[in-house]
Amino acid sequence: MNVSQRSALIKEKATELGFFLCGISKAEFMEEEAKNLENWLNQNHHGEMSYMANHFDKRVDPTILVPGAKSVISLAYNYYSEEEQEDVEAPKISIYAYGKDYHKIVKKKLLSLFEWIKATFGDVDGRVFVDSAPVLERDWAKRSGIGWIGKNTLLINPKKGSYFFLAEIIIDLDLHYDDPITDYCGTCTRCIDACPTEAISPNGYFMDGSKCISYLTIELKDSISTEFSDKMANYMFGCDICQQVCPWNRFSTPHNEEAFLPKAELLSMTKADWYELTIPVFDTLFESSAVKRTKYQGLKRNIEFLKISSKAP
Repeated sequence: MNVSQRSALIKEKATELGFFLCGISKAEFMEEEAKNLENWLNQNHHGEMSYMANHFDKRVDPTILVPGAKSVISLAYNYYSEEEQEDVEAPKISIYAYGKDYHKIVKKKLLSLFEWIKATFGDVDGRVFVDSAPVLERDWAKRSGIGWIGKNTLLINPKKGSYFFLAEIIIDLDLHYDDPITDYCGTCTRCIDACPTEAISPNGYFMDGSKCISYLTIELKDSISTEFSDKMANYMFGCDICQQVCPWNRFSTPHNEEAFLPKAELLSMTKADWYELTIPVFDTLFESSAVKRTKYQGLKRNIEFLKISSKAP
């Protein structure tokens, strides 16, 4: 079996497991990406995300993560939903966090694919990753041709949009490598114009992570600065603005992953309900959810910040 046949079979199995995009790139040192990452870190755009500066060598060289690695298989798993919170004035949650924690759901499918690869092609070595290790997933996805990195710094696919999780298998198996695709952002600046905190560079393609609403509501452990009082767009966890305004997301279609479906109680929570959120209610609403990452105290901090901001003159 040649590399093209192997690759085709892997993509076919990935689709069977629910991944709607799959591309493959050569496992090698990422020279350009290393320079970009170093520049971003030197400007302190990672804020309190100190882990972004850790394991720099591993982030830019997959052969350190998996000795002898030859291929990086990049995959995308849809999470787009048309479900909406019923109270338009209620603090908002990014739709990726509506259901159960994607790390566990996607990793389970990723492991199934990896086990199938080993059973089909013999004794191969590799590791799977779902946003949980020093891997530049968007850059690998770009190299694999499943999308381009847009002006909002998210991976965009011309037929699927950008509402998807990324995952990788780094493996010591020779495969056929896909070519990157064209950047179709063109002259569009909708994401830049719409970002309330001006986290996206005026020219795009560069994100000041320390200003991003997702960072402020999830990663930031200190108090949220008052400079953002009227710029949070009523988000208490995550943010979808730069995706909502992206023209390519007109091609997004609802996922069919039962684990990602939001609880009815979550969607029906009113603004008053959120303002009065208790620990038991938090635990019930977000059992096995990615929102658990910010903990009750973190989410409560965000809600209180929104509440105070709404009262500001």
